[in-house]
Amino acid sequence: MHTIKLLAVLEENKQGQLARLTRCLAGAKVNIRWITIATLDKVGVVKILVDRLEPALEALRREGFTVSTLEVLAVEVPDQPGALHAVTDALAREGINLENASGFVTQPRKRAVLLFETHKLSEAQRVLQKQGLRLFTQAEVLAI
Repeated sequence: MHTIKLLAVLEENKQGQLARLTRCLAGAKVNIRWITIATLDKVGVVKILVDRLEPALEALRREGFTVSTLEVLAVEVPDQPGALHAVTDALAREGINLENASGFVTQPRKRAVLLFETHKLSEAQRVLQKQGLRLFTQAEVLAI
């Protein structure tokens, strides 16, 4: 299965916490390739795609962060109106719920990369491939 592993860091939402996290990763010579942050009152979840997963996990745990890994799908779509809808509609028609989603545009290729979290990874992969969409491996996403 083509899945992407992210770091998921659950921490108290307080001043300087993100700086502490990024200092830890920088000190471990880990490059952040993508990041999203969500907060709910006093708690935050930081999800990160890094170039070196194991050193990042070790460094964050050593510094006392609550961190785990999370598997997601990364799908390439055209950078045009309706591209996100085509993906979400195909998944919805198959009864696949998306817990979280984000994306970014790759300028040289004028394509977009969408990252999806779902509890039905293998079913979602089947649906997306049936639609003719390209799913990235970890190495392919890191090479973008």
